[in-house]
Amino acid sequence: MRFTRLELEAFRGHEVDDLVGPGLRLLFVGINPGLWTAAVGTHFAHPTNRFYPALAAAGITGYEVDRVAGMTDADRAHLVARGVGITNLVRRATARASELSREELCEGGARLQRFVADHRPAVVAIAGVTAYRDAFGDRGASLGRQLDTLDSAIRWSGAALWAVPNPSGLNAHETVATLAAAYAAPAAEAGVIAR
Repeated sequence: MRFTRLELEAFRGHEVDDLVGPGLRLLFVGINPGLWTAAVGTHFAHPTNRFYPALAAAGITGYEVDRVAGMTDADRAHLVARGVGITNLVRRATARASELSREELCEGGARLQRFVADHRPAVVAIAGVTAYRDAFGDRGASLGRQLDTLDSAIRWSGAALWAVPNPSGLNAHETVATLAAAYAAPAAEAGVIAR
């Protein structure tokens, strides 16, 4: 599947439905949909994005989802059956995450906390530590599991919170193997894969 730049631009501002079902254990959170993602209706869908290869390598999925063409109903059912969900901090599609304002990220962070309260995943994994810092005003946050505090337990409805690397092809110092390792840790805590 291929799109021209003009075809992709037509998806600017579009939203992609959250992937969530009963028995949600692990919620992955992207920054916002890219234009390709909006075009095919599948989170993390750009051809250079390594999210689905990393999920498969970590054992979170039983196979690699064809992100370029977009998820099938069977792909969605597979993720939901595994207890995996996907949403975004900001719902509107842009060509680059750098087009988002800090205010949008903060608003998205508040929306995400309401989403977590409604759906009650065991673990929330936010892909992109810089976006995490901006959305939640935590300038000192680093990759990995975030500190459990009474405040965080209340803000996240008891869910464990992780900041994981962004799988975008623009994040050049990550590989499928390093992403798989980073995603396996929260997946194990959520009980999606064995420890």
